[in-house]
Amino acid sequence: MTTPARILIVDDEVNIRGALMTLLEKKGYQVRGAGTGEDALEQLAAAAADLVLTDLKMPGIGGIEFIRRLKAKWPDTEVVVMTAYGSIDTAVDAMRHGAYDYLAKPLDRERFPVVVEKALERRVLVTENRHLRDRLETRARFDQMVGASEPLQRVYSLVDMVADSAVTVLLTGESGTGKELVARAIHHRSARANGPFVTVNCGALPESLFESELFGYEKGAFTSAMATKAGRFELADSGTLLLDEVGELSLKSQVDFLRVLETKEFRRLGGTKLITVDARIIAATNRNLEEAVKQGAFREDLYYRLNVVPIRLPPLRERGDDIPLLVDRFLMECATQHHREPKDVSREAMRLFRLYGWPGNIRQLRNLMERLVVTVRDKTIQPEHLPEEIQASKENAHTLLVTLGTSLEQIERDVIQRTLAEVTNHREHAAKLLGISLRTLQYKIKEYGIRA
Repeated sequence: MTTPARILIVDDEVNIRGALMTLLEKKGYQVRGAGTGEDALEQLAAAAADLVLTDLKMPGIGGIEFIRRLKAKWPDTEVVVMTAYGSIDTAVDAMRHGAYDYLAKPLDRERFPVVVEKALERRVLVTENRHLRDRLETRARFDQMVGASEPLQRVYSLVDMVADSAVTVLLTGESGTGKELVARAIHHRSARANGPFVTVNCGALPESLFESELFGYEKGAFTSAMATKAGRFELADSGTLLLDEVGELSLKSQVDFLRVLETKEFRRLGGTKLITVDARIIAATNRNLEEAVKQGAFREDLYYRLNVVPIRLPPLRERGDDIPLLVDRFLMECATQHHREPKDVSREAMRLFRLYGWPGNIRQLRNLMERLVVTVRDKTIQPEHLPEEIQASKENAHTLLVTLGTSLEQIERDVIQRTLAEVTNHREHAAKLLGISLRTLQYKIKEYGIRA
């Protein structure tokens, strides 16, 4: 069932306002009324409208000023002006400030519903176009996260679910897994996309500087405070604040931040004015915060405030299917950056990439691709061009390191993927090594979404 269009009628003449409301309600619209521009703006702040029909001659703020303020806050809301003082100049001025059309009083009963319907049709068209544009733009930003593996698909799904909310997100994962990239994807896919994205590296801030860096300071707050400076939290107003390496915060800094996280209010260092900020908080860490809580190194109350929606970023060794995609992307980027010819990767070299454990994750992979682009003269990267530790992956191919806590499903998936890589995707050979039938192997490949 289609939701009825929402219309707000703004007119200080009660009889006219009531008659128009009755007429439009009979046509199935959701209709509200306001007697002044100020009242209308308050109503819009409480509940949006698809179309506003407004008089131009009203007590308080005039019609033109009302339209200007309305369009500044709700640019997608269509406006049709009504005026008994409707000279062409007045109507043109109103349309210059964003009105869609105008109606002269007394209203033409035949033209009135037609104008309303056309204005609402335009609203639908504009909204659909904006949503399409936003999806294309945010998809492009989201596509900076390269990969289609099942572990990364889970991350994509969670990002989509949390992006449009204001919920606090805790990103966990090893160093180099792309936590900041995911935080930016959440920001760009949210309603705050046009606001600032501000990052604080908690691990790089000594306790003595945390308060002034996060909350800012007033001129004269300390010896070197020659001017007032806004802190990172204030700079993130209407946007997103990423607390990177949040696990490195000292206990005192944790107390300071917890208070602000709960109230969204703070004072600059040396200041008395209470500042309120609307910033979405995303925290990131490569530490096990649960273990840090048990050890007394991280406050339990802050942990639960941050860990509203946890998103674990898988290490690269769990994303074997994504390695060829990442290698291709980084080789192309680095070749362009350094003005070199694009390079290919031999099948054996790619196999070694997939066998290697990548302790530095995506960051390590990209750095290696940059090194190879600059130092390898051949067009095709061969195993002999690779560092010794990656060449040694061939000897370690029959060993699988399992982290305590890894699910049996993930272990089975890794074993199948590693075996397929070892036998260059020869499924019959892989099935024989695994001790299962070819049919079972094919089922498992499909079940786990393994590219083979």
